[in-house]
Amino acid sequence: MTVLKAIIVDDEEFARSSLFFLLQQNCPDVEITGIARSVAEAKDILAHHSIDLIFLDIAMPGGNGFELIPDAQLHNAAVIFTTAYDQYALKAIKANALDYLLKPIDIDELKTAVEKVALHTKLHQASDNKDERITNLASSLSNRNEIRKLTLPYGQGFKMVDIDDIIYIEADSNYSVFHLSNHDKITVSKVLREFEEILPSEQFVRIHKSSIINLNHLKEYNSKNGLQAYLKNGQSINVSRRRASDFFERIKHFTKSNGEH
Repeated sequence: MTVLKAIIVDDEEFARSSLFFLLQQNCPDVEITGIARSVAEAKDILAHHSIDLIFLDIAMPGGNGFELIPDAQLHNAAVIFTTAYDQYALKAIKANALDYLLKPIDIDELKTAVEKVALHTKLHQASDNKDERITNLASSLSNRNEIRKLTLPYGQGFKMVDIDDIIYIEADSNYSVFHLSNHDKITVSKVLREFEEILPSEQFVRIHKSSIINLNHLKEYNSKNGLQAYLKNGQSINVSRRRASDFFERIKHFTKSNGEH
């Protein structure tokens, strides 16, 4: 069994003690090396101990939790966020496939998150490469722009994808299949709705219960044989009747914002 040396970073005493208790009772492969009430205390622990995992609160007086990200990256420590304080931040966390736990923390979700970190750590323990997901998150949070990259977990790893390279996404039961401009297809074990919430709504539109398209890759649409969206790669996708009006509105906004008339 791989033991993960972890720290808890949270300014609230109840949150710290309750998470410590949950980990002690339910995650025997996690060893709590330290508990910090602030980013400054967490940095001090990281400087003196080898840490595999950080349970990190976001909203803390005297230093936002995200300020610890560069230190986590420097020490190759995985991060599980323990709050949903900022909606944009939560979107960025999801886009980079980093784990988060909403308070009050659910035991099963905690176990799942720890198991994923343990697997990721085992697969990359011989690698000196920094986790690019942390780098992308830090970049997204620093400029506060729309999400521009997605981290797609598949198989036993992750694929970094620029959202402009996504042509469309189709649902396949509880999976989502990404069709990319380089002809790659990536299947992710998440439902389409999750990506609909993450991706910029000005660029991506859900035209069917089973399809999201990138308007940058839309070539034309017509209703000759039922409303169809034709993409630049030659693919045609049905537009459902209930989503047609929203589809037309989104096209109007998209063309206007891109200077087309």
